[in-house]
Amino acid sequence: MDNAQLLLGQTLAFSGDPFALPPEEACRLERRGAVLIRDGLIVATGLADKMRAAHPAVRVTDYGEALITAGFVDAHVHYPQTAMIASWGKRLIDWLNTYTFPEEMRLADPAYAAEIAGRYLDLTLARGTTTVASYCTIHPVSVDAIFEAALARGQRIVAGKTCMDRNAPEGLRDTPQSAYDDSKSLLEKWHGRGRLSYAITPRFSPTSSPEQLSAMGALWAEHPDCLMQTHLSEQTDEIAWVRALFPAARDYLDTYEAHGLLGANGLYGHAIHLTDREKDRLREVDASLIHCPTSNTFIGSGLFDLAGLVARGHRIGLATDTGGGSSFSMLRTMAAAYEIAQLRGTAVHPAQLWWLATCGSARALRMEDKIGNLKAGMEADIVVHDLASTPAIAQSVTRAGTLWEALFPTIMMGDDRAVVATYVGGVLHRA
Repeated sequence: MDNAQLLLGQTLAFSGDPFALPPEEACRLERRGAVLIRDGLIVATGLADKMRAAHPAVRVTDYGEALITAGFVDAHVHYPQTAMIASWGKRLIDWLNTYTFPEEMRLADPAYAAEIAGRYLDLTLARGTTTVASYCTIHPVSVDAIFEAALARGQRIVAGKTCMDRNAPEGLRDTPQSAYDDSKSLLEKWHGRGRLSYAITPRFSPTSSPEQLSAMGALWAEHPDCLMQTHLSEQTDEIAWVRALFPAARDYLDTYEAHGLLGANGLYGHAIHLTDREKDRLREVDASLIHCPTSNTFIGSGLFDLAGLVARGHRIGLATDTGGGSSFSMLRTMAAAYEIAQLRGTAVHPAQLWWLATCGSARALRMEDKIGNLKAGMEADIVVHDLASTPAIAQSVTRAGTLWEALFPTIMMGDDRAVVATYVGGVLHRA
């Protein structure tokens, strides 16, 4: 029996990069469009009337004026911090010690890890996020939990065991050897299974000794197809700490580069306070920088230079940074990215924001051939948005003359009420 289905509504896809082209020219919008799905893939997109005529026997779901786009891709999260999101009043280092580390210790319990993993994925899927790149804890069971939860949902996900052998509580420290052994075992167990990808994950230089960083660099050299995720230059006091811990390093990035942890498949979260040398090296290797705007404002880290880094040609993704970030929603994350850019003197176009949350983040994860766009051959991870989900948003939409004027209020004021449906591999998600 044919399992194909046809989704009707307004459709938005990208034919180019709206940071490189005039935003309107980088988009394909159909006011009455359709997406044909079969066997978990997007088979075709086009005008609704033509698609219905070409596929008369296919099951149809008509979303009316709702907007159909690719699902959101969240390029930097900490799923173990789900239960402690929005914890009050600390900067990064105190916040880690006061809130994060005690909560992460709880994920040594497989049952609790499974509970949090399932809760996290359901919370984010309800907000239209279909792919995430997540840090776990040092406990292998925390990695098993998120991969098992994603596998059960048919979801594409990137995750890895967080490695720390110093400057953390005893219950959250491993060793260079155990970090290597555990990471290698988990990589071999999960990487490439279903839609799962393993990421080598040293938390950041202050919590990894040079020996552990070298061990992670060696593992990455053995598995260069894997992503590697870590943190870079999030706060000025963090940078000073790194300088004290690594007095011979040229800068923060050098603490990774010297140990084999700088490369094209690297994901560097935050990257706010970069030196010119760091910017040049990151661009030279074509690494990905991950913008975490709600986290940057919530913990007081600083203002990411989106316009400047785009102008330099950097590969940039967008992320909630759950735990440090104050929302599970990529809509709220786009709004915060807009606000930070405004503070730096740049008005980011709605098309650019949506691209960052879909195509841009997929590109940062080196998965732009699989996810992040409505295009034939892509995996059918799709989100449907009501562009008039609340009275405040609806009254703004009545005044809109273009799609972007209609979409922008949802970016700035939308929440989970705006999400009509989320499809994972062509299957409608129900929490």
